[in-house]
Amino acid sequence: MSALDEVIASHVETSRLPTSELARQLVHNLGPTLVALVANVRDRKLPYKWSQTDGPRPRDAALTRLQVAHRCWSILAAPEGADVARAWFIGANPRLDEDSPAIAIREGRYREVITAAVAFVDSSDN
Repeated sequence: MSALDEVIASHVETSRLPTSELARQLVHNLGPTLVALVANVRDRKLPYKWSQTDGPRPRDAALTRLQVAHRCWSILAAPEGADVARAWFIGANPRLDEDSPAIAIREGRYREVITAAVAFVDSSDN
């Protein structure tokens, strides 16, 4: 699968998820603290609440950040595994000026982060 195909597939997969399922998957894989950081909310319990079917919905800006995080997770987790994907979100990344992808998503640097995720997977293929 080409890099563009990976990006499009992650977008389609993420776009089709109900918000509660999107939040549930992120909380399960990244933990509520990291999800709250990515979404730029202070309350670490909010991601749990978002993951409930009848729970509140994140504001639009937070939802966009969650969608980008899920897209990156989708790009990384299948080829690299859950542990590597989670470490990628937290670690300093040279493609993001040594910021962590979680911080870069919080700051709205979506294109940079998705490009960094694809580059990480592509570098593993070599």
